[in-house]
Amino acid sequence: MAPPTESVVHFQPRRPGSGPDPLDLRGRPMHDLRISVMDRCNFRCPYCMPEDKYHKDFQFLPTGERLGFAEIVRLAQLFSGLGVRKLRITGGEPLLRPGLADLVGDLSRIAGIEDVALTTNGILLAQHAAALKAAGLARVTVSLDSLDEQVFLAMSGGRGSVDRVLEGIREAQVAGLTPIKVNVVVKRGMNDHTALDLVERFRGTGVIVRFIEYMDVGTINHWRPEDTVPSRELLGRIQARWPATPREPNYRGEVAERYVFDDGAGEIGFISSVSEPFCGSCTRARLSSDGQLFTCLFAAKGTDLKGPLRAGARDAELTELIRSVWERREDRYSELRAELRGEAKHVEMYYIGG
Repeated sequence: MAPPTESVVHFQPRRPGSGPDPLDLRGRPMHDLRISVMDRCNFRCPYCMPEDKYHKDFQFLPTGERLGFAEIVRLAQLFSGLGVRKLRITGGEPLLRPGLADLVGDLSRIAGIEDVALTTNGILLAQHAAALKAAGLARVTVSLDSLDEQVFLAMSGGRGSVDRVLEGIREAQVAGLTPIKVNVVVKRGMNDHTALDLVERFRGTGVIVRFIEYMDVGTINHWRPEDTVPSRELLGRIQARWPATPREPNYRGEVAERYVFDDGAGEIGFISSVSEPFCGSCTRARLSSDGQLFTCLFAAKGTDLKGPLRAGARDAELTELIRSVWERREDRYSELRAELRGEAKHVEMYYIGG
């Protein structure tokens, strides 16, 4: 029996807003919107949703507290009118949301939106890849912290398997959800010794491996600076085996530093929020599954959009609210990490996506 689907809005595409796009207090535009559609996840990664806290009796959001698809589409239209061109669907695990392809289809038809992508742990990707591509999804990013099964399970909280993630990647390639990116959170002493295995596995396949420095997202991962493997250290290990040359970003605000293998076997990337903060070029806004707008991955609180939306606010009122939030934005936590660490709680990563 097919899973139930949600009601979505079917609309005539409209032009983005004619007014000037907002800039924050550091002159940064709003170009990307990450939309969390689900606060639940089928993994229990210790750096994000450890089992001892997110156990079987943990109370996640009731269905009615999450934004409906029609509400997400309406808000995405308004963000598009303020300059957003790229949408990324996140979670939790977004593929746990029934009927997700319907949402993708409507988001992909919004005027001004140039790219709709998805981040997933890959466990459910094989069964959904073709439908997502047919609906209009452009690309997919898959989280995979190690090819070693025991290390993988240690970092996924004992859930899933490497083979199922690799199957999902293969089906995404067949469907044309490319270029596929594989995100690897690197924690010293836990999975850094398996990093080169991922490079070797995906070189020459068109899949781009991106290494993410382990960082202090949320309040429950007990982050310590010594747990982070600086990107430069990891790059040195990789270049000693496969020489690679840096390349310019694909677009303003791209968070990963790109390196292309000298032998033509593809590229890798590094996301270095700890050792080389990129706050100055950050163009991302984040919408939680219950309608909170966040302007930074390390924010302590957001701005409620669901309340006004459900209370009957007009598009112009919601647009002005979003604009005012962005124009007051001055976030640069990663640049100030040493000064601010421990002073404020951060929203948990599963709640707004990575």
